[in-house]
Amino acid sequence: MEATDNMEGENMEVVAEGRLNAPLPSRPPQSSNATSPVVPPSRQTIDHFYRKRFVFVTGASGFIGKVLLEKLLRCCPEIAGIFILMRPKKGRTPFQRVEDLCASPIFKGLREVQPAFNEKLIAMQGDVNEEDFGLHSDNLRRLLEETSVVFHVAATIRFDEPLKYAIEMNVISVQRLVGLCRRMTRLKALVHVSTAYANCDRNHIEEMVYQPSLEPQKLIDIIGLLPDKAVEAMTPHLLKTFPNTYCFTKGLAEYCLLKEAGDLPLAIVRPSIVGAAWKEPIPGWIDNSQGPSLLFIANGKGLLRSMTGHRERVMDVIPVDFTANLLIAVGWRTARIYDGGKGSLTVYNGTSGGVNPLKWGELESNMVHSFAKNPLDLAFRRPKMIFTEHPLMRNYWSTVSHLLPAYIFDMALRLVGKKPRLVRMFGKIHKAVACIEYFTTHEWDFPASNVGSMMHEMSSGDREVFYLDAREVHWPSYIENYCLGMKKFLLKEDLDNLPRARRHQRRLNIVRYAFNTVLLAVIWRFVIANSRLAGGLWHMVLNLVFKFVRFFRMTSSR
Repeated sequence: MEATDNMEGENMEVVAEGRLNAPLPSRPPQSSNATSPVVPPSRQTIDHFYRKRFVFVTGASGFIGKVLLEKLLRCCPEIAGIFILMRPKKGRTPFQRVEDLCASPIFKGLREVQPAFNEKLIAMQGDVNEEDFGLHSDNLRRLLEETSVVFHVAATIRFDEPLKYAIEMNVISVQRLVGLCRRMTRLKALVHVSTAYANCDRNHIEEMVYQPSLEPQKLIDIIGLLPDKAVEAMTPHLLKTFPNTYCFTKGLAEYCLLKEAGDLPLAIVRPSIVGAAWKEPIPGWIDNSQGPSLLFIANGKGLLRSMTGHRERVMDVIPVDFTANLLIAVGWRTARIYDGGKGSLTVYNGTSGGVNPLKWGELESNMVHSFAKNPLDLAFRRPKMIFTEHPLMRNYWSTVSHLLPAYIFDMALRLVGKKPRLVRMFGKIHKAVACIEYFTTHEWDFPASNVGSMMHEMSSGDREVFYLDAREVHWPSYIENYCLGMKKFLLKEDLDNLPRARRHQRRLNIVRYAFNTVLLAVIWRFVIANSRLAGGLWHMVLNLVFKFVRFFRMTSSR
C-alpha cells in the first residue's frame, strides 16, 4: 500500500548540500588499493555481496525507492553504481529529477559521510510502459551487460485507478521487466515489490504465490481489445471480492512472475501498510500522503473525526526503513540460494502484525494524543478520532462531526462574501477514506517464516545494520514521530511554530466548551423548562449532586 513512481535517465551532476551535525552510521568503504580475499557466497556479508556490483531500481523517486537508494549507498559504500529509470515529469528532465531526488532531506546524512554519493546514481531515461522500458540503445546495452541485482519498485497504488491502466502499470510492466532480465548477462537477483494484500480475498496468506481466478494473459488480451468504458463497466465483476484494482493487479503480477520467470533468481517481497521511517534515515520521515498518512493529516487538521473501522482489528503497518532493509537482504539471499536454471522463487511477507500487533484503536488514541501534544498549524477543529462498525453510529458521527460543521462554516463564508469550500472538501475526504475502510474492518494472518529464516542466516553485524525485527518498534513513540515527521516533511510546517499551534488549539478548546455551554442552555430552554417531567428529573439530579458534594466535604473535614 505504498505509492511509488516509475523512473528513468542518463548522466547527472548534483550540487552538494549542507551537512548534518550527526550523520547516520554507515559502513566505511575499504581502500581501493587493498586486495580483497575471495569470500564464498555462503559466508558473504550483505555489503560485501553488493561490492563492485551495479543495481537497477525502478520507482526510485517513490517513497520506498528513495529510502532504498539511501540505504544501499550508505551501508554498501563499495557498490559500483545504481541505474535509475526516470522519465520526464512536470517539465523536469530525468537528470533534473535526479538532482531533485538527491536534494531530499533523507540524503543529508549520507552526504556527510559520502559527499560524492550522487556520482553512483546513473539516470536512464525511460518508461515502464514502453517496450524495453523505452531505453536508449546505449543505456540498454549497458544495463543488460552490467546489472547484477534488480529491484522493481515502480507501480501505481491508487486504489481507484482504472483497471486498464492498473494492469498496464502493475502487470504488463512486470512482463517487460522479465524480458529485460532474461538478457542480463550478470543477473544475480530479481526482487519484485508486491503487497501483503495481493491476496486479500483470503484471511490466511502464506509466503507463496496463489493462482488467481482469471488467467492474467487472457485478461490482458481481452482488455486490450475493449474500449475504456466497457472495461470500466466490467471491473466490479472482474474484481469480485477484491476491494480495489491495486490489490487485484498485484496478485496477477505475482502469478505472471511464477509462470514466466520461475527459472530466474527471483524473489517477491510483500510489505503490508508502509508507514513513516522508524529510525533511518530520519525518524518519522515521510513524503507520501497515501494510506495511513491520509488519516494522520485529516485527523490532525480536525477534518476527520470518525470513520468505519474496528478498534480491535490489527493495523498491520511496517516502517519504510524495514521494507528497504528487507529488499536489500532479499537481494543478497536470492543470489545465495539460486541454483542456476532451477529457479528459486521465494516470497517474503514483510509485516508486523504477527510479532508486534498494532490495533486500530491504539492508533486512534495515540494519534489523538500526539496531535494534542504537537498540533498541526491552523487546525479546523481539535483532533478526535472514533472508529465504529455500526452503520447508525457511523452516519450519526459523520453528520454531527463532519457535515453539520462543514455547512455552518460554509454558510459563514458566504455571509462574509467568500467562496464556500468545506462541504466539497469533506466530500473528497469521505471518498478517500472509503477506499481504505476495507482495511480498517478486516484482519489477516501473514506468516513470515522465510523472513525469519533469512534473519538467522544473516551475520550479527548484518542483523544490526539491516534490522528486520518488528518487535523492537515501540508503537506510541513511533506514532508520535510519525505525526511530527508528517508535519515537518509532508506538510512543510516549521516545528518552531509549535507554541503558536498550541495556542490555536487552546482557542479551539475554548470554542468547544462555549459551544457545549450554549447547547446546554438551548436544551434547558426548549426541553427542560417546558416539561414538568424533564424539569423534575433535572432538579432530582441537581439535588443528588449537591448532596454528594455536601457529604464529600463533611467526610473530608473529619
